[in-house]
Amino acid sequence: MYGADRAFRSTVVMARHAFGEGEYRYFGDPLPPLVQELRTRLYPPLAAVANRWAERLGEEAYPGDLEGLLEACAAAGQHRPTPLLLRYGPGGYNCLHQDVYGELMFPLQVAVMLSTPDVDFTGGESVFVEQRPRAQSRPIVARPGLGQGVVFPVRHRPVPSARGFKRVAMRHGVSEVLSGDRHVLGVIFHNAR
Repeated sequence: MYGADRAFRSTVVMARHAFGEGEYRYFGDPLPPLVQELRTRLYPPLAAVANRWAERLGEEAYPGDLEGLLEACAAAGQHRPTPLLLRYGPGGYNCLHQDVYGELMFPLQVAVMLSTPDVDFTGGESVFVEQRPRAQSRPIVARPGLGQGVVFPVRHRPVPSARGFKRVAMRHGVSEVLSGDRHVLGVIFHNAR
């Protein structure tokens, strides 16, 4: 589907913005049925986790369904869908970043592997970095298989501390693809400005 231009609202060539090497394409409205179904079905259980996090961090709760979140996004001026397809070839990588697209942000997102590691591509591990206050950053590496998804924080996560819970910043990226092509579906729940 990556080559189906009508399905997408925009394409980002990462090198042009110093984001890395590779491309990603944001789906336009309406989302493809499978992407819409994944976004709709994954949201409620993730909203339960997000609301536990919000309670621990003293933040506002999230709606229980995706429709409620998208209505809140629209009220905040965030109308553009954010699910995307990412494509990396040999030498491709993605610098550490956070997917924040406006004031309203849902704290969890999902990446689904659409290629088979060590068959379709080598390298290209998913990299997450926890930026701990007054301590060295902690890297986490994931290698999901074909069809497997990884749920991870968009911006921060709650961590127990001496005074309850504190926010610990998280960033994510992709290590260099050594050979082949790596394709991933990114399911981000909040819309963009």
